[in-house]
Amino acid sequence: MSDLHIRCATLADIDTVLRFWREAAEGTSISDDHAGVAALVTRDPEALLLAERDGALAGTVIAGFDGWRCSAYRLAVHPDHRRQGIASALLEAAEQRFAALGGRRVDAMVLEANEQAHHTWAATGYHREDHWRRWVKPLAD
Repeated sequence: MSDLHIRCATLADIDTVLRFWREAAEGTSISDDHAGVAALVTRDPEALLLAERDGALAGTVIAGFDGWRCSAYRLAVHPDHRRQGIASALLEAAEQRFAALGGRRVDAMVLEANEQAHHTWAATGYHREDHWRRWVKPLAD
């Protein structure tokens, strides 16, 4: 993995990230737009981690920490780069960030129907907690 470079996203990366997610990520989020990603990068410049190989975006993860919980979102690896350790490298970088911030546990949002993702998360030491359910309320139309 010496040719893999992990860095924090900047505002200049937003359009590339949004295009990448349309191709590589499962599902969509209400925040999958320029304003949503810009708000994330502006509020927490170290939260959106990008994995690049040969100058091209190969993977992403959002490693958000609010002072209470460590949350991982939008773990995505380009289909041409899967099964090469990129997801593991991104999660390791996220976990290092969380540990440095004093985090104690990582929560991850994983689509129920995304079986491939379940295997990835399990292979990196995460386990499912069936006694929790996500409740949501959109604040915008």
